[in-house]
Amino acid sequence: MQVDLITPDKKAFTGEAFSVVLPGISGQFEILENHAPLVGALKAGIVKIKTKTEELNFSISAGVVEVLHNKVSLLADSLT
Repeated sequence: MQVDLITPDKKAFTGEAFSVVLPGISGQFEILENHAPLVGALKAGIVKIKTKTEELNFSISAGVVEVLHNKVSLLADSLT
């Protein structure tokens, strides 16, 4: 699935991934391929993006996520 992690300053990540673990305001959750459409709020924490070759960790202050048609769009206030 396509994943984009965007802050007001830059695109921190854009590419293909098979898993994204997010710090939701009600608890941590994971997005996998073919996930149902979703819009959710994120609290401060670690975003884990797993690609075929590596696991990337980004610390965010807060943000929102949209999942639609195998595309995950993460809009973070800032990376900490």
